Amino acid sequence: MLSRRTCLRSALGAVLSVAATATTLPVRAQAFDHTHGAWTALLRKHVRLLRGGQATQAHYAGFAADRTALKAYLDSLSAVPPAAFAAWPRAERQAFLINAYNAFTVELILTRYPDLASIKDLGSLLSSPWKVKWITLLGAKVSLDDIEHTMLRKRGDYDDPRVHFAVNCASIGCPALREEAFVGTRLEAQMDEQTLRFMSDRTRNRWNAQRGRLELSKIFDWYGEDFRLGHRGIASLAAFAGRFAQQLADMPADRERIRSGTVDIFFGDYDWALNDAR
Repeated sequence: MLSRRTCLRSALGAVLSVAATATTLPVRAQAFDHTHGAWTALLRKHVRLLRGGQATQAHYAGFAADRTALKAYLDSLSAVPPAAFAAWPRAERQAFLINAYNAFTVELILTRYPDLASIKDLGSLLSSPWKVKWITLLGAKVSLDDIEHTMLRKRGDYDDPRVHFAVNCASIGCPALREEAFVGTRLEAQMDEQTLRFMSDRTRNRWNAQRGRLELSKIFDWYGEDFRLGHRGIASLAAFAGRFAQQLADMPADRERIRSGTVDIFFGDYDWALNDAR
């Protein structure tokens, strides 16, 4: 018969073995953190709000100092198997892709920071930084364009024009890089707030009373078709703008004109300068 001491020693060894295995499990085998807590921690530390959040700057030097934490978060995204992703609720899938786009964009900037003035400096006449397939995601090598256009904008999956106010391309002309991660449980409220912030920014979207026209970000020119898909009953860009007449104009008559949908729309220039908080 085994002694009590031998039994205890065997039991303790088994416990330690299980504990050691748990701490060395690969990322793929661990449950994914749908709060994206690691990304939120980085954003709260390194994103600076401008004009009450209508725009933001990224402190890339700070992100660079915390690059180990950033890469650990990116690794957790890359480790998610396609089958697991497909089984998630729609909102969690959408939040995952938005966060992936934004976090991998920050990593892309860091590959040459501080020796760049724009994300476009990472491309050339023959290649775009958005088209290079350098990201491991959902079992494949993908580009930033793949995440945005093939996944987030794919017809029938999300059909949500608000995505254009959630993804950030590291440029001053972009909608704000949100100071927290997008999460499935609060995604609707977060997307609405991002949209309101951007539409409230008179440096990019406004009614020009002198010229009698609505002046909008170039984003609406590039992706105008996304605002005709019927999201929340909106079937045109003019109808979308009408929802934000109060943010776009001061005078009641001008607001009513915007709401009528019978306005000339002018698309402004896009500022590709790096959104860096130097």
